[in-house]
Amino acid sequence: MHIALVCPEMHGHLNPMATLGRELARRGHRISLIGSPQAKPKAEACGFQLLPVAVREHESGESDAGLDRLAKLKGLGALWLTGQLLRDQTACILRDAPGVLRGAGVEAMVVDQVSPAGGALADVQKIPFVMVCNALALHQEAGVPPGVLNWGCNPGILGRVRNHLGNTVLKIAARPISKTVSNYRMKHGLGRYRFVDTHTLGLAQIAQQPAFFDFPRSQLPTHFHYSGPWHGHGRESESVPFPWEKLDGRPLIYASLGTLQNRLAHVFRAILDGCGDLPVQVVLSLGRKDAVWDQPVPPNALVVPFAPQLTLLSRASLLITHAGLNTALEGLACGLPMLCIPVTNDQPGVAQRVHWLGAGEVLKPAKVTAFRVCEFVKKLLSDSRYRDSAEKCRNLMKGNPGVVRAADIVEEAFRTGKRVEH
Repeated sequence: MHIALVCPEMHGHLNPMATLGRELARRGHRISLIGSPQAKPKAEACGFQLLPVAVREHESGESDAGLDRLAKLKGLGALWLTGQLLRDQTACILRDAPGVLRGAGVEAMVVDQVSPAGGALADVQKIPFVMVCNALALHQEAGVPPGVLNWGCNPGILGRVRNHLGNTVLKIAARPISKTVSNYRMKHGLGRYRFVDTHTLGLAQIAQQPAFFDFPRSQLPTHFHYSGPWHGHGRESESVPFPWEKLDGRPLIYASLGTLQNRLAHVFRAILDGCGDLPVQVVLSLGRKDAVWDQPVPPNALVVPFAPQLTLLSRASLLITHAGLNTALEGLACGLPMLCIPVTNDQPGVAQRVHWLGAGEVLKPAKVTAFRVCEFVKKLLSDSRYRDSAEKCRNLMKGNPGVVRAADIVEEAFRTGKRVEH
């Protein structure tokens, strides 16, 4: 079967989607990735065919410039810009992909939750599709705070009122995307797209996050499945050169703000200075192969442009992270307590779940100082309860079916043409 993948061209979405795609390819399916020309190296590295969209030259330049601006932002400003970038990608997909899909003979689609253009394309062209949550599942319900806001779980009446207000703001922020998708659907005789339609989409909905890594829920659709995490082999970063001989055996702290919002120099500076006098060794990854750090580095720290993250996590005692879902789950898979510094998008929701599980603490980027980093690091390393909670999560993760189960659900949905319910 020829299956097309649709997701944002951001590492946090593209990497888990590629892991699922490789598992489906291993089972004999032909896998294609719908994306811009910039996604071609990723597609080729995975053995996928690229079905190109956004091929106009000025669009590539605008996308690169947008991502460059996004790397320097945090909070609501970064969230707003992310929405604009997703809106632009939505418009390009709806414009270019219909002809590409027909020409390639695509028979089924796997669509990211935050790429509603994929679902609209599938509905218009009568192609079966499965929705996946590569990042945090954003299904709205009264007792769960919006994943993009730095709110803890409060199931009481005040928490529900607050959640309602937050969800309303989120719907308003998503209107440009919803409007673009709705216009396309109505042009082809289908109903409007609404943000709350997430609950009804697809033959199945599959989340990369494990069930334990969520607040208590009661309103998920019957065809929603927790299955993750989807940690695949062959990660690009694992082949990156690293000066292993410089690791000296002291407790290792691995720090990274990921591959997107990773130009917050004051946060990097605070991490280095905050750990500089502690009996530890720090590896700080800047998250970009072309990154250059031109500021002083303490004797107990290594600053690298890009790092073999999975291998370093297996050696670490503590993780300092932006709380992207992939990195957080990789840290928990190693039983690591973590200091979460969530920048934007679903990172606040991920960080709050880490805290709720007792596996870490949360420090907002605006409040990051060397003193606060130092105090949190000392607390996380000295209080065994954080390590115990993280190791409990690691043990729970061992029993998860992961990407194999996700691929089973995808195949069942496309084989039967019916919803796959849990």
